[in-house]
This record gives sequence, C-alpha cells and structure tokens, in this order.
Amino acid sequence: MADNKLKHSISTAGLIALGSGGVIGSSWIYTNSEFFGQYGAGGEIFGLLAASLLAIMVSLSFAELSTIYPKAGGEVVYGYEAFGKKGGLFAGWALLGSYLSALAFYVTASSYLLSEIFPQIATGPSYTFAGVKVHYSELILGVLITLFIFGINYLGAQLTSNVQIVLFALLIILGSTLAIVGFSHGSLSNFSPSFYDGQAKTPAIFRFILPAMTFLTGWESIGVMAEEVKTPAHKIGKIVILSIVFAASYYILVLLSSAWVFPWKETAQMNMGSIDAFKAAGFPKLGTAAFVIAFLGLGTSFLALFSAAPRLIYSLAEKEILPKYFAKVHPKYGTPSRAVALTLVLVLGLGWMGKGALTYFLDIGGFLTALAWGINAFNLAAIRKKHPELKGGFRNKHLTLPIIGGVIAIVIALATVIPGTSVSLVWPYEYVVLGIWIVIGLVSYFTSKKEK
Repeated sequence: MADNKLKHSISTAGLIALGSGGVIGSSWIYTNSEFFGQYGAGGEIFGLLAASLLAIMVSLSFAELSTIYPKAGGEVVYGYEAFGKKGGLFAGWALLGSYLSALAFYVTASSYLLSEIFPQIATGPSYTFAGVKVHYSELILGVLITLFIFGINYLGAQLTSNVQIVLFALLIILGSTLAIVGFSHGSLSNFSPSFYDGQAKTPAIFRFILPAMTFLTGWESIGVMAEEVKTPAHKIGKIVILSIVFAASYYILVLLSSAWVFPWKETAQMNMGSIDAFKAAGFPKLGTAAFVIAFLGLGTSFLALFSAAPRLIYSLAEKEILPKYFAKVHPKYGTPSRAVALTLVLVLGLGWMGKGALTYFLDIGGFLTALAWGINAFNLAAIRKKHPELKGGFRNKHLTLPIIGGVIAIVIALATVIPGTSVSLVWPYEYVVLGIWIVIGLVSYFTSKKEK
C-alpha cells in the first residue's frame, strides 16, 4: 500500500447491508415506551414517516453526487468541490458529529441491553450523570464491546461488511416475523386512536422528526465509503435510496406491529417498549426476538457508523482541514488506521456519560444530521453550476425535490437552536456540547493550511 490508497473490498451486498443496517439501530425498539408516552403512538410513527420522506428527498442529492465523486469521505468531498475548504469542513463536521453522537450512546447501550438478561451487570460501584446511574461494570463491558467493534474496523472494510451482511440478514428474518405475527394477531383498536385525548397532533409529529432523523442517519455511509466498494459507481446512487426506503419501512412496520398487537397506551407505561409489548400480548418468544433485534441493530449501526466516521476524518485530513497525520492508510489492512484510532478515542471520550445522555445524543445528533442533510442539497446545486458537464450514473431530472428537502432539513435544524420553542435543544447542556463541537471545528479550520 505504498500509494496510500484504500482497498476496494466491499461487495454490493455489503454496501446495502452497511447502508440499511447502519440505519437500523437499537434504541428505537425499546425507547418507544417513552416516545409513546411523550408523543403518542401516532406522534412517533407518523413523525418517523415524515422524517423518512424527508430523508428520501434529501438522499436524491447524495445519490447523484456519490456517483460523480465515489470518494472516501462522501459529503466532505462534495462540500469541498462545491465551496472549497469551508464547505468540506462545514459538511463533514456536521455529519461526523452526528455519527459520534450515535456511537457515544452505543458504548453503554450495549451493556444496558445485556443487563436485561444478566441483571448482575448493573450492580456494584457507580456514578450518576444527568440523574441516571451508570455502573462501572456496565461501562467496562461497553468499552470492551467498543474495542471489539474497533478491532473489526481496523482489520479491514471487507471483514466489516461481511460481518454486517450476516447481522443484517438476521435482522430481516426477525423483523419480518414480528411484523407478520403482530398484524395477523393484533387489532386496529390497539393502535387507534393513536393520540391521547386532547393532544395536539401536528406538534407531536413535528417534534418527533428531530430524534427520528437520528434514527434514520447512517445511509450516508454509502457515499462516505464509496471509494472502497467493488460496485460500479453508476449503481451507488440507487443503493443510497434503496437503503433508506428499506430501513424506514423496517422501522415503521415493526413499531406499528407492536402497537397493533398490544394497546400502545399500556406499552407507554412499560420499560422496554416493543420487547415488553409482544411479551404482554402472549408472545414471549417474540419479545425475546425483539430484544435480539435491538442487540443486532446496535451491532449493525455500531459497525457501519464506526466505519464511516474514520472515513470522514480521513477525508478531512486529505483536504488538510485536519492534520495530514490522520490520512495515513495501513499498509497491510488498507484502512485509515489512524483515523479509526481517533474515532475510538472520541467515542470513548463521550461514551462515559451513559444512558442519561440519551436525549442529548439524540437531539444534538438530530440537529447535526438535519444540518448535514440540508447542506448537501446546496452542494449539488453549486456543483451543477460549476461543472455542468459532470454526470454520474444517477441524475435528478430536476433539483426541486432535493432542494425542498434540503431547505426543510435546515429549517428544522435552525428551529432547534432557537431557545424557548417546543423543539429547542435542552438548555444549557446540549447548547454547551454543541458549542464545544463548533469551536473544535473552527480551530481545526483556522489552524489548517490555507488553500492554494
């Protein structure tokens, strides 16, 4: 690897598994107790549907640009080509922050899930963050799982994608089983009415779009890892859209089936959402299946985002926005090994906050996701204007839909940073964390080499 290039080692099946599997995480299947209680089943499910439609509109710009620039870093490259170094930093930093928000949560989410089977994990010495207790045994186990994910990613994209294919196949089998049983043995009366009496429906749906966008992030990893795929460039754009449609359908069908099989208002009083709902409905084995989905989803999302984040760092380093040190490719494994190691440090540096930071990670991740999605529509418009001759295998006939999607995403992002609204970030903690991330990005930019 003397040429310091990434290896072409990801198959088409692996790319689809990384895209869709990267979206399907874990917390959605057990936090729906909390979300049903806060937004109503309708607020969560219809909010997720609205966010999915927005994601599809936004993905049209990613789909086109990923076929024109099948390069590591995805949006970093698009932003750089559209607006120079500032554009590369702005786009890449937003998406990187979104991925790190999700990854940081997974550090203790993995041990949290295991503690449902082995309660002794959540015992012994502990500390408290944001009012939630985190046991050192949970943290240590979460760190060990994170190190395992790090190891797979360090050893090569092919190993990562092969593991992802297996986990993703299991997700499909279990999710299909839950949906079939839920709809065939449940009733519409368990779901309808889908809001609480007197609840304001539209605000509930709109407010859930923000965390839903965090649930839906991960498909961008297809463009981020495009340089390492064996798939012809002209097919990548279609895989981007297919991944969102599949993952969004999976989310909605499984959540809806859990509200179909058991009254959602009762599920809202439980601890583990769909897991408890299927058990209470008389299907304990399916409750266990829902638990396995949560763990598999954590694995697929953990793997995909831990693969994508270093490629963003690698691309930022290649553009000399971050130190060139992180653009080094491992001579044997063909991975951006130093960027992978930095990702590990950043994830563990945030992951100690534990389950109490779930809302923080979802909200900040949602804001950064919305920002990254919105920016890319304007990247496409700028590149079309600068380079009208460039055409990939996927091309939007009109830019109306991706631009509308981009504008909506940016409006949602801006609405969350205005204090005092129903969709505002939590003061002061989320504003402080977001401010720190922005400052780090600005320092990176102003200390980097100037464009020639």
